[in-house]
Amino acid sequence: MDPFGDDSPVYVISVAAELSGMHPQTLRTYDRMGLVSPGRTSGRGRRYSMRDIVLLREIQRLSQDEGINLAGIKHILDLQRESEALRAEVARLRGLVEELGNELESTRAVAARLARLKNTPESTAGAELVPIRQTSVVVWRSRGEE
Repeated sequence: MDPFGDDSPVYVISVAAELSGMHPQTLRTYDRMGLVSPGRTSGRGRRYSMRDIVLLREIQRLSQDEGINLAGIKHILDLQRESEALRAEVARLRGLVEELGNELESTRAVAARLARLKNTPESTAGAELVPIRQTSVVVWRSRGEE
């Protein structure tokens, strides 16, 4: 994982406020409301990631340009997170369905081959279906056991 990627909490609140064009108190309010959840240092100081800053800009856009109140914005963000989670689950399930479809196709091919082998005139009680080695068993007993 890139230590300085979009999700790395590296920006202190003053820098995040400047980058997002907001006042630090606004960022604290948004944190308390759950609109944005910055990382925390061991001393409980907030650290914002680039993803948090992009989210703050989107909150500002929805509020100022679209006229949506903070409760509406929170609802929108919650729905977006849920939608993302559902998309990821759909992608995971599609992969699983594809995998199971391939497995079913393979199983059907094996079943068809076994059915053909079973119906050949030279088959005897299905011995050709599963190869069996002919083996001998030797029982050893000591002379005192006889």
